[in-house]
Amino acid sequence: MIKNKYIPVILSSMILLIGFILLITMYQQWKQERVEISNPVLNQITTSNEKLNLKSIIHEAEKNVIQIESQTEDSSLTGSGFLYNKQGDIITNAHVIKDANVIYVRTADAQIYPAAVVGVGKETDIAVIRVPQLAGAFMNVEKNKSPETGDEVIALGSPHGFQNTVTLGIISGQERDFSVDGFHYENAYQISAQIAEGNSGGPLIDRKTGNVIGINSVGTKDGSIGFSIPIKDAIKQIEAWSNEAKTEALNFASTSNLINKKDPKKLKEDAEYLITYFLDSIELRDYVNAYALLANDMLSKTSYKDFRNDYVDFINVTFDEPKSNITEDNQVQSTLSVTIDKRVEDKDKSEKGLYEYTFTTKYENDQLKISSIKVNKPKNKS
Repeated sequence: MIKNKYIPVILSSMILLIGFILLITMYQQWKQERVEISNPVLNQITTSNEKLNLKSIIHEAEKNVIQIESQTEDSSLTGSGFLYNKQGDIITNAHVIKDANVIYVRTADAQIYPAAVVGVGKETDIAVIRVPQLAGAFMNVEKNKSPETGDEVIALGSPHGFQNTVTLGIISGQERDFSVDGFHYENAYQISAQIAEGNSGGPLIDRKTGNVIGINSVGTKDGSIGFSIPIKDAIKQIEAWSNEAKTEALNFASTSNLINKKDPKKLKEDAEYLITYFLDSIELRDYVNAYALLANDMLSKTSYKDFRNDYVDFINVTFDEPKSNITEDNQVQSTLSVTIDKRVEDKDKSEKGLYEYTFTTKYENDQLKISSIKVNKPKNKS
């Protein structure tokens, strides 16, 4: 009876001993193994704390920031806008296009397209126009998050017709309410970035994320203070307009009378803008965007792979102002000096050279394209 009494105690002790030995063994194996931790939350925090490159933010935004030119019977008005969805819909201010008989847009690569009104506010200074040819790429808008006073912002637009002008500043105030020219502004952001005539309708971009947080709308006469409509307050109405609009039912103007090829000044300006945009794309390694600027003749002779290989070793590209002249067949030849810092094969250093580039641009299917690029040998090296 006594022996039977101690059997449970002995069994319990043995179980505890075996369990203890197993724990020690597992601990020793765990110490020897390399443990890799994947923490999505940690990764997200790390990524959000990294400040995006300013030049990259601006370059990406420029692709989707649009210059808007609206014409009435008596006058014309230049404003700005930005693509916000895959349908080719552009957000702008109502006062830019409200009385227009004809609306057309100029893109960052000097292309011109007719636009149609999708929706326009009566008291709220917001509007949406559509350009089907621009369907695809668009800017990310911040639909929920609000910026804080002191946050850095970037404003893009076309003040006084100077396309894709960039101004930097901060959110200097919030919840500003006022009325201008029959439009009422509620909870507007006050910004230190300058807003001048032509900036209206352009995007206000969060410096940290690169997302659109507002629609630049009004500026003081001295340019010291600007006001921007919060995108989160307007997006519901904007999306309702876009969802209801049927492209086939919209009224688009013809482009036949929009491109004045006989205006030498404008022709040179567009050509030089296209060239600088091309070189900026190369410098930022945006080869797809640069390749898309070439005319069909060049595209047929040069594959994208070969085109990319021609520029992939470029580390840094700087250039002077182009000098242009118009040929008899209405093409523009632009020459400029380009300094290129280029990687040297099988070496750990780069080679800097000064080159002379000559670009020829022409209209192809009513769109300005680069038809040839000639490069002279370096004038000097350092």
